[in-house]
Amino acid sequence: MNTLKFGHSDLQVSQLCLGCMTYGEPERGNHPWTLPEVSSRPLIRQALDAGINFFDTANSYSDGSSEEIVGRALRDYARREEVVVATKVFFPMSNLSRGLSRKNILQSIDDSLNRLGMEYVDLLQIHRWDYETPLEETLEALHDVVKAGKARYIGASSMFAWQFSKALYTADLHGWTRFISMQDQYNLIQREEEREMHPLCQAEGIAVMPWSPLARGRLTRAWGENTARSASDEYGKTLYNSAEENDALIAQRVAELAEQKGVSRAQIALAWMLHKPAVTTPIIGASRAEQLADLVKAVEVSLSEEEMASLESIYQPHAVTGFD
Repeated sequence: MNTLKFGHSDLQVSQLCLGCMTYGEPERGNHPWTLPEVSSRPLIRQALDAGINFFDTANSYSDGSSEEIVGRALRDYARREEVVVATKVFFPMSNLSRGLSRKNILQSIDDSLNRLGMEYVDLLQIHRWDYETPLEETLEALHDVVKAGKARYIGASSMFAWQFSKALYTADLHGWTRFISMQDQYNLIQREEEREMHPLCQAEGIAVMPWSPLARGRLTRAWGENTARSASDEYGKTLYNSAEENDALIAQRVAELAEQKGVSRAQIALAWMLHKPAVTTPIIGASRAEQLADLVKAVEVSLSEEEMASLESIYQPHAVTGFD
């Protein structure tokens, strides 16, 4: 798998990033569908063997156990300088309130590094926009984390373009560390980020690492078919319920093109994203070895301009979701 320059940073990341929400003790946190450590480690090893060097987790995933599992696996299977590790801060923990106050950020990075067993993370991201804490307080605290050597770079996630623009120019105004990445919800049935966020990122040299590139699996299977995760994923149900008729048509077009090309639906949906100029590296999730092997093959799938247009042409405007 090829590596790419990550925005304006010196980081070199794989074409796909492994999202690690799937890896966490099921009895901890709010995701009963996650995989315990014994089941998670082989998948992390498989990702490394496939050429994935970029791993994205968060302090809040499975009450911190995702960071613990990922950290131990990476220490056992790779040299620290060979991998790019990203985590996040915002959502409440047992010893942290919700938000991006200076207190929360400084405590969170120390806790994350302890769980990961690492001296630094490559990317510390704000998981959501904080409407309660002054932006200057958040940005200065993040700057101090970078200056302390606890994070190499900082990134943002899921906010309005005007908010991200404000954060960028406020950091510039004060000489603080600038965000280098945007982790946003983006896929064939949720393309609202194309209107303002992606043009902003391209203009500012910001790396884009979309979450939910397969729309929580909706683009990978027959429309309406459920899995154990989709049945219990209450948050996921709020993301894709505003235009299901249109979404079903798009999913059908994905299925038809996959059949024509002799590849999986997941490969088509990911290949479409990999062809988008604003996107740096989509975040994939995998709970089975065969699923991960299938997703990795997406980097080999080529789509013509006509095939891209066919996938995109029936999209209708959607309500923006995923900001809460």
